[in-house]
Amino acid sequence: MTSAPAPEDGAAPKTDGVSSPLDDAERPQRADARRNRARLLEVAHEVFAAEGLSVPIDEIARRAGVGPGTIYRHFATKEGLFQAVMRSRVSALAATARSLRDADDAGAAFFDFFTAMIREATGNRALAECVATEGLEFEMGDDSGPHELERALDELLRRAQRSGAVRADVGPRDIKALLIGCMATEAFGVGDSSPGMVAVVRDGLRA
Repeated sequence: MTSAPAPEDGAAPKTDGVSSPLDDAERPQRADARRNRARLLEVAHEVFAAEGLSVPIDEIARRAGVGPGTIYRHFATKEGLFQAVMRSRVSALAATARSLRDADDAGAAFFDFFTAMIREATGNRALAECVATEGLEFEMGDDSGPHELERALDELLRRAQRSGAVRADVGPRDIKALLIGCMATEAFGVGDSSPGMVAVVRDGLRA
């Protein structure tokens, strides 16, 4: 009587379509873990945006309806949780910028996104605090997010300049500096809000 051949390295053992009790036990746990993580990110984004970075991580867990142990299984520190939230927001902003790169009106696309970036910080206290202290190069655990956003913004700027909508003597560094200044002004109420720093900056950027 010959024994069945051993499975190759890395290959899952054949089960003839019958799931093992271990598979059945692990599957709902993985689904629950994904739901818990998504819920934590959603609540953390809301809390950070409304109250800033000073909110304790245990308070975020409480508002998400999970125990402290659950949040620490997903995020070792509050900084790690904030980084995950920011990666999600930055990726969303970069995707918005990419969606505008084929717009018929390159100037409007650039100025609309420029304003959207400022509004994002205006409604997000934690982001405003982070940008005010670290600029747009804030640490997110990896450097893919900020560079992804910068590339998308730079592309919108170049298109707007080629179309003649934005003055040619400004570069990406100028745009980032102006964004940071506008974010701080709008988010923290620095300076005179009428007619508005954002409107002045937009007018100054026009060719």
